[in-house]
Amino acid sequence: MNAAQVDAYLRRLGAEHPAWPTVDVLRELHLRHLRTVPFENLSIHLGEEIVLEEKRLLDKVVDARRGGFCYELNGAFGALLTALGYDVALLAARVYGDEERLGIPYDHLALRVRTVDGGDWLADVGFGAHSHLPLAFGERGEQEDPGGTFRIVEARPDAAGVRGGHDTVEAADLDVIRDGRPQYRLEVRPRVLGDFVAGAWWHSTSPVSHFTRSLVCSRVTEDGGRITLSGRRVTVTGAGGSREERELETDEEVLGVYRERFGIELGSVPTVRDTGQEG
Repeated sequence: MNAAQVDAYLRRLGAEHPAWPTVDVLRELHLRHLRTVPFENLSIHLGEEIVLEEKRLLDKVVDARRGGFCYELNGAFGALLTALGYDVALLAARVYGDEERLGIPYDHLALRVRTVDGGDWLADVGFGAHSHLPLAFGERGEQEDPGGTFRIVEARPDAAGVRGGHDTVEAADLDVIRDGRPQYRLEVRPRVLGDFVAGAWWHSTSPVSHFTRSLVCSRVTEDGGRITLSGRRVTVTGAGGSREERELETDEEVLGVYRERFGIELGSVPTVRDTGQEG
């Protein structure tokens, strides 16, 4: 990423160019990203190709002022942090689903970030409702966050007694837990962006992927709540737990919410593609 791209990205976030890659700056950029760049899967339903290459991610997130899902958001954010001097590793995770079953390999992309003032941090701006601030990677106790109470713990041994699918404690996977419920299982081995191509393809094409079966556009609000547009339904939750929902009746209303609440200009309303599978 060149200097002009870094400046454009920071303008997108409404942030100044930091002097040093510190944890305080990381926290600020993380929160700004969640408030500014929406988590959305619109490309899947607009027939837009999803390409996991740095330039294409920056074209979408920075130049086109769009959002994306985990591979795009954390991929782009990781590139920005690297350009600002942070030591960044891309990590693969498998997301917990119903009955705490794990999803596919390369199900999710998260970031491990090392700052100049010490410590490793789990940064994740691509998981929808998650921590608003980076989590201390090495901390095993409860971590309070505006998004909930989080813990990062060593993964439970599997049926064969192997820790997180590995045969050494040092390589053991980690479970990320929010408010007592496991969110995803994180591998500690660094990856490269190209490793996630198969996962992104599956999520954007499989008829059983929840991304192909629904529309979502969501971001953290300035008061710490969240606004989500799912199809024609707008849901606004407050930091204190309040919740308001309403159905939009016209295409103009839908396009207006995308534009005014998410900063996304669309020429037509996206609709869920027919995947050929009911339910």
